[in-house]
Amino acid sequence: MPTLSVLDLAPIRSSSASAPGDVAASFAESVALAQAAEELGYRRVWYAEHHNMPSIASSATSVLIGHVASKTSTIRLGAGGIMLPNHSPLVIAEQFGTLATLYGDRIDLGLGRAPGSDQLTFQALRRDPASAESFPHDVLELQAYFGTESRIRGVNAYPGYGTGVPLYILGSSLFGAQLAAQLGLPYSFASHFAPDSLQQAVRVYRENFQPSAQLSEPYVIAGVGVVAADTNAEAQEMMEAVRRDRVQKFLGRNRAEPFTEEELDMVMDSPGGEQVLKMLKYTAVGNADAVGDYLTRFAETAGADELITVQSPIEADARLNSLRITAAAVGVAAV
Repeated sequence: MPTLSVLDLAPIRSSSASAPGDVAASFAESVALAQAAEELGYRRVWYAEHHNMPSIASSATSVLIGHVASKTSTIRLGAGGIMLPNHSPLVIAEQFGTLATLYGDRIDLGLGRAPGSDQLTFQALRRDPASAESFPHDVLELQAYFGTESRIRGVNAYPGYGTGVPLYILGSSLFGAQLAAQLGLPYSFASHFAPDSLQQAVRVYRENFQPSAQLSEPYVIAGVGVVAADTNAEAQEMMEAVRRDRVQKFLGRNRAEPFTEEELDMVMDSPGGEQVLKMLKYTAVGNADAVGDYLTRFAETAGADELITVQSPIEADARLNSLRITAAAVGVAAV
């Protein structure tokens, strides 16, 4: 089996645009999840940058990483990822240089080019509509700040200079695969919510990989959802709750009131609902045996060196139990 890791979406429970949930509880749950993952032997925990989403608490990604790092001791922590076009490369270098200075070689920096938000939020972030086009250049600029030779004469990142924070390219298309291969960086495919093009992107990455100072051989991380429980029946019941919750959050997020159960039934059967549910294509559901078998097959199909699992159960206790069952099913050990 490949190495196992965790992508924590920092869910805010019972939250909507009109009635925000308990963010402090979300942060406490993220700490508990990372501590459990560390104890169980997972390789890393990553957090994603999202904005204006009442159900996700990881918008200030570097701040959350620092908080969790202060409550753990050995597990790697990082961004999965920072949407670089939202930011100045220098500022991100300073933020993650600070983290690396405080917490040593435990810090990762995954980079994506999507907005991580809707169009209105895109504007509120003051993002340049053309900023995604400069993503490859910005990655190189950022990488140089972590070295000792800046690409901008007279400008360096303090902290950041000489920290060598490792970079990862995130993506859900061939663009990210080609860029990661060209730069000789690890590639993480977002198959936990964008299942299309997984095998093609991994093939493009491996076939075109150029060794670099950071990485001598290609390294693929693939995202996969997990709903693990003591019994298959319990896992299937939780998975149905996950399906309903996903449609509610994606298609009902701008409503004054959530969909009723009857409305949600109809929405799930609509083309929009089916499109949202398609995002859950790669999800391991069941008891330890079922989840272990699924993850083994998925890793082979994806050509992945590492699986980054999204522990999807709605309730915090069930999410921790799913994390433990997954570790037991696979015999996870951090390397």
